[in-house]
Amino acid sequence: MVNDFSELSGMQMDALKEIGNIGAGNAATALAQMLSAKIDMTVPKVNILPFAEVPELIGGADSHVAGIYFNVTGGAPTNILFILSVEKACLLIDMLLGRSMGETRVESLDDMEMSAMMELGNILSATYLNALSMFTNISFIPSVPALGIDMAGAVLDAILAQFGEVADHVLVLETDFTKEDQEVVGHFFLLPEPGSLNTILTALGVNY
Repeated sequence: MVNDFSELSGMQMDALKEIGNIGAGNAATALAQMLSAKIDMTVPKVNILPFAEVPELIGGADSHVAGIYFNVTGGAPTNILFILSVEKACLLIDMLLGRSMGETRVESLDDMEMSAMMELGNILSATYLNALSMFTNISFIPSVPALGIDMAGAVLDAILAQFGEVADHVLVLETDFTKEDQEVVGHFFLLPEPGSLNTILTALGVNY
Protein backbone atom coordinates (compact mmCIF):
# COMPACT_ATOMS: atom_id res chain seq x y z
CA MET A 1 0.00 0.00 0.00
CA VAL A 2 1.60 3.25 -1.15
CA ASN A 3 0.34 6.36 0.61
CA ASP A 4 2.73 8.85 -0.87
CA PHE A 5 5.07 9.29 -3.84
CA SER A 6 8.04 9.19 -1.43
CA GLU A 7 7.33 5.47 -0.88
CA LEU A 8 7.52 4.46 -4.55
CA SER A 9 9.86 1.67 -5.64
CA GLY A 10 12.21 2.01 -8.61
CA MET A 11 9.86 -0.08 -10.76
CA GLN A 12 6.89 2.13 -9.87
CA MET A 13 8.90 5.27 -10.66
CA ASP A 14 9.98 3.78 -14.01
CA ALA A 15 6.35 3.02 -14.91
CA LEU A 16 5.25 6.60 -14.15
CA LYS A 17 8.28 8.03 -15.98
CA GLU A 18 7.52 5.95 -19.08
CA ILE A 19 3.95 7.28 -19.10
CA GLY A 20 5.37 10.81 -18.79
CA ASN A 21 7.61 10.23 -21.81
CA ILE A 22 4.76 8.81 -23.90
CA GLY A 23 2.54 11.73 -22.87
CA ALA A 24 5.29 14.20 -23.87
CA GLY A 25 5.70 12.51 -27.27
CA ASN A 26 1.95 12.71 -27.89
CA ALA A 27 1.88 16.35 -26.75
CA ALA A 28 4.74 17.25 -29.13
CA THR A 29 2.78 15.68 -32.01
CA ALA A 30 -0.40 17.56 -31.01
CA LEU A 31 1.52 20.85 -30.74
CA ALA A 32 3.18 20.33 -34.13
CA GLN A 33 -0.26 19.81 -35.72
CA MET A 34 -1.70 22.85 -33.93
CA LEU A 35 1.20 25.11 -34.95
CA SER A 36 2.21 23.64 -38.30
CA ALA A 37 5.73 23.93 -36.90
CA LYS A 38 8.03 21.49 -35.19
CA ILE A 39 8.34 21.79 -31.44
CA ASP A 40 10.47 19.14 -29.77
CA MET A 41 9.24 18.22 -26.35
CA THR A 42 10.89 15.90 -23.87
CA VAL A 43 10.56 14.92 -20.23
CA PRO A 44 14.25 14.91 -19.24
CA LYS A 45 13.69 14.46 -15.50
CA VAL A 46 11.06 12.83 -13.33
CA ASN A 47 11.40 13.60 -9.64
CA ILE A 48 9.59 13.03 -6.39
CA LEU A 49 9.69 16.08 -4.22
CA PRO A 50 8.12 17.24 -0.96
CA PHE A 51 5.31 19.69 -1.74
CA ALA A 52 7.03 22.24 0.52
CA GLU A 53 10.04 22.27 -1.86
CA VAL A 54 8.04 23.05 -4.99
CA PRO A 55 8.63 26.86 -4.77
CA GLU A 56 12.40 26.28 -4.62
CA LEU A 57 12.30 24.24 -7.82
CA ILE A 58 10.63 27.08 -9.69
CA GLY A 59 12.89 29.89 -8.48
CA GLY A 60 11.62 30.58 -4.95
CA ALA A 61 8.29 31.62 -3.42
CA ASP A 62 8.77 35.23 -4.61
CA SER A 63 9.50 34.35 -8.25
CA HIS A 64 6.94 35.52 -10.80
CA VAL A 65 5.33 32.52 -12.50
CA ALA A 66 2.48 31.45 -14.75
CA GLY A 67 0.61 28.42 -13.44
CA ILE A 68 -2.11 26.40 -15.21
CA TYR A 69 -4.16 24.24 -12.90
CA PHE A 70 -6.62 21.39 -13.52
CA ASN A 71 -8.77 19.43 -11.14
CA VAL A 72 -9.14 15.92 -12.57
CA THR A 73 -12.14 13.75 -11.70
CA GLY A 74 -12.84 10.14 -12.68
CA GLY A 75 -11.61 6.79 -11.38
CA ALA A 76 -8.55 8.24 -9.59
CA PRO A 77 -9.13 11.93 -8.75
CA THR A 78 -5.99 14.00 -9.03
CA ASN A 79 -4.77 17.52 -9.69
CA ILE A 80 -2.39 18.79 -12.33
CA LEU A 81 -0.31 21.93 -12.27
CA PHE A 82 1.90 23.18 -15.11
CA ILE A 83 4.12 26.02 -13.97
CA LEU A 84 6.93 28.07 -15.48
CA SER A 85 8.52 31.49 -15.05
CA VAL A 86 6.60 34.36 -16.68
CA GLU A 87 9.59 35.09 -18.93
CA LYS A 88 9.53 31.49 -20.21
CA ALA A 89 5.72 31.64 -20.47
CA CYS A 90 6.08 34.65 -22.80
CA LEU A 91 8.61 32.76 -24.96
CA LEU A 92 6.22 29.81 -25.09
CA ILE A 93 3.41 32.14 -26.23
CA ASP A 94 5.77 33.44 -28.94
CA MET A 95 6.30 29.83 -30.06
CA LEU A 96 2.58 29.07 -29.98
CA LEU A 97 1.58 32.20 -31.91
CA GLY A 98 4.43 32.00 -34.42
CA ARG A 99 6.02 35.27 -33.28
CA SER A 100 9.63 36.31 -33.05
CA MET A 101 11.10 35.35 -29.69
CA GLY A 102 10.78 38.18 -27.18
CA GLU A 103 7.72 39.77 -28.81
CA THR A 104 5.23 38.83 -26.05
CA ARG A 105 5.54 41.07 -22.97
CA VAL A 106 4.47 40.13 -19.45
CA GLU A 107 3.10 43.57 -18.68
CA SER A 108 0.71 43.56 -21.64
CA LEU A 109 -0.64 39.98 -21.88
CA ASP A 110 -4.02 40.01 -23.60
CA ASP A 111 -6.90 37.52 -23.81
CA MET A 112 -5.54 35.82 -26.94
CA GLU A 113 -2.16 35.24 -25.31
CA MET A 114 -3.78 33.92 -22.12
CA SER A 115 -5.96 31.63 -24.25
CA ALA A 116 -2.87 30.29 -26.04
CA MET A 117 -1.33 29.40 -22.66
CA MET A 118 -4.52 27.68 -21.50
CA GLU A 119 -4.77 25.76 -24.77
CA LEU A 120 -1.21 24.55 -24.24
CA GLY A 121 -2.23 23.44 -20.73
CA ASN A 122 -5.22 21.60 -22.22
CA ILE A 123 -2.97 19.74 -24.68
CA LEU A 124 -0.39 18.83 -22.01
CA SER A 125 -2.92 17.59 -19.47
CA ALA A 126 -5.04 15.73 -22.06
CA THR A 127 -2.06 13.92 -23.61
CA TYR A 128 -0.60 12.94 -20.24
CA LEU A 129 -3.98 11.77 -18.92
CA ASN A 130 -4.69 9.89 -22.17
CA ALA A 131 -1.38 8.03 -21.79
CA LEU A 132 -2.20 7.26 -18.14
CA SER A 133 -5.70 6.14 -19.13
CA MET A 134 -4.36 3.91 -21.91
CA PHE A 135 -2.13 2.04 -19.43
CA THR A 136 -4.61 1.86 -16.56
CA ASN A 137 -8.07 1.77 -18.23
CA ILE A 138 -9.07 4.42 -15.68
CA SER A 139 -11.05 7.40 -16.96
CA PHE A 140 -9.70 10.88 -16.17
CA ILE A 141 -11.75 14.02 -16.80
CA PRO A 142 -9.82 17.31 -16.53
CA SER A 143 -11.62 20.51 -15.56
CA VAL A 144 -11.44 23.72 -17.56
CA PRO A 145 -7.95 25.19 -16.94
CA ALA A 146 -7.43 27.96 -14.40
CA LEU A 147 -4.52 30.28 -15.23
CA GLY A 148 -2.77 32.29 -12.54
CA ILE A 149 0.09 34.75 -12.98
CA ASP A 150 1.55 35.68 -9.61
CA MET A 151 4.34 34.93 -7.15
CA ALA A 152 5.00 31.16 -6.96
CA GLY A 153 4.03 31.06 -3.27
CA ALA A 154 0.67 32.69 -3.98
CA VAL A 155 -0.11 30.35 -6.89
CA LEU A 156 0.65 27.27 -4.74
CA ASP A 157 -1.31 28.65 -1.76
CA ALA A 158 -4.33 29.20 -4.02
CA ILE A 159 -4.16 25.57 -5.17
CA LEU A 160 -3.88 24.28 -1.61
CA ALA A 161 -6.84 26.45 -0.61
CA GLN A 162 -8.85 25.04 -3.52
CA PHE A 163 -8.44 21.34 -2.90
CA GLY A 164 -7.34 21.21 0.72
CA GLU A 165 -5.66 17.87 1.23
CA VAL A 166 -2.55 17.28 -0.83
CA ALA A 167 0.00 14.48 -0.69
CA ASP A 168 3.20 15.38 1.17
CA HIS A 169 5.17 14.55 -1.97
CA VAL A 170 4.38 15.27 -5.60
CA LEU A 171 5.49 13.78 -8.91
CA VAL A 172 7.32 16.35 -11.08
CA LEU A 173 7.92 15.92 -14.80
CA GLU A 174 10.37 18.55 -16.00
CA THR A 175 9.11 19.39 -19.46
CA ASP A 176 11.42 20.81 -22.09
CA PHE A 177 10.09 22.56 -25.24
CA THR A 178 12.50 23.46 -28.04
CA LYS A 179 11.79 25.33 -31.26
CA GLU A 180 14.64 26.38 -33.53
CA ASP A 181 17.20 26.09 -30.71
CA GLN A 182 15.07 28.21 -28.35
CA GLU A 183 14.50 26.21 -25.19
CA VAL A 184 11.75 26.63 -22.60
CA VAL A 185 11.62 24.47 -19.47
CA GLY A 186 8.46 24.16 -17.40
CA HIS A 187 7.37 21.81 -14.62
CA PHE A 188 4.36 19.54 -14.75
CA PHE A 189 3.13 18.34 -11.34
CA LEU A 190 0.82 15.45 -10.57
CA LEU A 191 -0.90 15.79 -7.17
CA PRO A 192 -3.14 12.77 -6.58
CA GLU A 193 -5.90 12.94 -4.01
CA PRO A 194 -5.79 10.42 -1.12
CA GLY A 195 -6.11 6.83 -2.36
CA SER A 196 -5.67 7.72 -6.05
CA LEU A 197 -1.98 6.82 -6.23
CA ASN A 198 -2.78 3.28 -5.07
CA THR A 199 -5.58 3.01 -7.61
CA ILE A 200 -3.21 4.06 -10.42
CA LEU A 201 -0.36 1.75 -9.33
CA THR A 202 -2.72 -1.21 -8.93
CA ALA A 203 -4.11 -0.63 -12.42
CA LEU A 204 -0.53 -0.44 -13.77
CA GLY A 205 0.20 -3.80 -12.09
CA VAL A 206 3.07 -2.41 -10.01
CA ASN A 207 1.40 -1.98 -6.62
CA TYR A 208 3.44 -4.35 -4.48
